[in-house]
Amino acid sequence: MVALNELAPGSVVVGADIRSRDRIPAGHKVAISRINRGSPIIKYGQTIGFASKNILPGDHVHTQNTVVSSFTRDYAIGTDARPTPIRPEKDQATFKGILRPNGQVATRNYIGILATVNCSTSVAHFIAGASEKDRASRYTRVDGIFALGHGSGCGCAGGGEGFQLLQRALAGYCRNPNFGGILLVGLGCEVNHLDCLLENMHLEEGLLLRTVNIQNAGGTAETVRRGVETIRAMLPEVNRVERSPVSAGHIVLGLECGGSDGYSGISANPALGKAVDILVSNGGTAILSETPEIYGAEHLLTRRAASEKVGQKLIDRIRWWQDYTTRHNAEINNNPSPGNRAGGLTTILEKSLGAVAKGGSTNLIDVYGYAEPVRSRGLVFMDTPGYDAVSVTGMIAAGANMVCFTTGRGSVCGFKPVPTLKLASNSEMYERMSDDMDVNCGLIIDGKAGIAEMGETIFQLILDTASGKKSKSESFGFGDNEFVPWQIGAVL
Repeated sequence: MVALNELAPGSVVVGADIRSRDRIPAGHKVAISRINRGSPIIKYGQTIGFASKNILPGDHVHTQNTVVSSFTRDYAIGTDARPTPIRPEKDQATFKGILRPNGQVATRNYIGILATVNCSTSVAHFIAGASEKDRASRYTRVDGIFALGHGSGCGCAGGGEGFQLLQRALAGYCRNPNFGGILLVGLGCEVNHLDCLLENMHLEEGLLLRTVNIQNAGGTAETVRRGVETIRAMLPEVNRVERSPVSAGHIVLGLECGGSDGYSGISANPALGKAVDILVSNGGTAILSETPEIYGAEHLLTRRAASEKVGQKLIDRIRWWQDYTTRHNAEINNNPSPGNRAGGLTTILEKSLGAVAKGGSTNLIDVYGYAEPVRSRGLVFMDTPGYDAVSVTGMIAAGANMVCFTTGRGSVCGFKPVPTLKLASNSEMYERMSDDMDVNCGLIIDGKAGIAEMGETIFQLILDTASGKKSKSESFGFGDNEFVPWQIGAVL
């Protein structure tokens, strides 16, 4: 059982007819029956680890008496797949979106300045800073002008896997509907040079996708001048938008959890899962990600796979990660972060079982590589690391126009150009960090709301936010520094 409040030694564990033998911090686990050394420890009806010593009723179950060992999981691909009823379009929920000429729908309307390489990041920021004042005073339908830099783009093998992931991420941002216009800024001698990016990713320059090369332009000052002129020419066109009612089927929702705790898998994640079920029934799409953080729970997804091919694709990604971590002298079944452990999460299996709940209960329609464009509707999975910024970057590159981020410890990041909703797993943290949190899912823990009710609340807030309502992270201005493509491979 999970302690709702801290239990002192000797406290009665309500509903289990036992007393705690140790101090049990809030959000941590207490054994309600004897667990012999080597036996599985069960939570959510699934194995979250194995007892490293005999555990008695009332004992604190945590890292001091729990280990992760290999065990067989029955993937049973597709055995739990069921038809998902989709509402007719005329009956689907709506939001006020921005319809792009290519048929995509945006929830925001930004101009982005993207650096192709770390060396051009400062110049990209200079251009954004010099352009923003003009935007704010005259073009009110443009939500902002901002620059995105990163730590890569050179010192890597051109054509290697890491290089391909970077180009996919940059191209995906160029195509994300929440950008009305894009300026790509290159240095000129980098591996990821502009011509290579445009050619490999089939990007075509035009009024709303422009490029500038610092070395060819003549240096910083001239590049900034040209960049500001380019943005100035874009602004009238990007400003020429109207919001209009569109189906919720146009929402592509990225799902993320970070700074999780022992309540995340009980409150915020399943509540978000209910919202995902509602979104899918309205024709929308949700992207589950973080492959290392579904490890130990992937069998719950393969059982819902829409086909043998989809289920096998997920298993293949798990096996890739097992090989990848082994090559780097690490383990995919490593313990959660220090904050996760302090919040009551003991093993990656426990965290994964809670994290998978974000995906709701509908079929798994497809599995995508990092930053690949998502073209299916329904619940899909994207292969990403568990690192929040890298994971969300991949989902936005794939086309996400909304993000929901569950947290138990309190995460404060945001991800331009996409609005991010923060869902708190417990009321104490929500009250302490209320300026950063959008929804208090701790009401479930408090007995003041049910999971289904909270799912409806989240879904409605997704619609309102997609229609233009600012999230808490947007109000603070988060998002300029959270573009973090997955760096993989040798740095040369």
